[in-house]
Amino acid sequence: KHVPLLEAHPLAAVATNVFGTLNVVEAAVAAGTERFVCISTDKAVRPRSVMGASKWAAEQVVLSRAPQGAPYCAVRFGNVLGSRGSVIPTFARQIASGGPVTITDPRMTRFFMSVEEAQQLVLQASVLSSGGEIFMLEMGKPVSILELAKRMITLSGYTVGTDIAIEITGARPGEKIDEDLTAAGEELLSTAHAAVYRLQPAAVALQNLDVALVQLEECIDSRDPESARRLLFDMARSAVLSEAVVDEVAV
Repeated sequence: KHVPLLEAHPLAAVATNVFGTLNVVEAAVAAGTERFVCISTDKAVRPRSVMGASKWAAEQVVLSRAPQGAPYCAVRFGNVLGSRGSVIPTFARQIASGGPVTITDPRMTRFFMSVEEAQQLVLQASVLSSGGEIFMLEMGKPVSILELAKRMITLSGYTVGTDIAIEITGARPGEKIDEDLTAAGEELLSTAHAAVYRLQPAAVALQNLDVALVQLEECIDSRDPESARRLLFDMARSAVLSEAVVDEVAV
């Protein structure tokens, strides 16, 4: 799930996030599973990273392989507080060791949700889905990572810059400055739950998806990470909603 790790290992992203999802969906369909929820990410919106593009592809796999009318859906998480690799535990460790607290870019913002909110989003989506939707939590305004770091230092009883330094390290490969909640043509719609939104995702044509999956499998077999990377972004580019091609993806 980590952006820099999957930038370095795109074949692992394809094998796990794309084909791992395909395996689980096909097994669920074969077993007659009534409801299915795929865990995706806000990084799947206009993806700039291999992780985001592979999660976007996972969404497409679920929506294309779901039985007709079955409540199979996806949820897009923001940054889950306290999860492995989350920024708050990382900052806490850096503060405890005397700093510095490292920020990739002072302009960086992120949407956050708690573990409990993430759990509730999955459960609510499983109930609210009628099939083919993506659900998101009302996460409020994006949070400045720099301000978060300063606040954590202050709340720990230290002075920023005097006791604990903040070091700017530069954005890592695949990182966005700001995350998005919806892509072109995707409109957030209300649900029966006040804090949960749904949207109809831009969809790649089924035939194109099947061709891309065959090509991605060939990339894994031939150990060709760069071709896998290009294919992931080509898939995202080909998403069409209301006859409008989404072409805002940077390779």
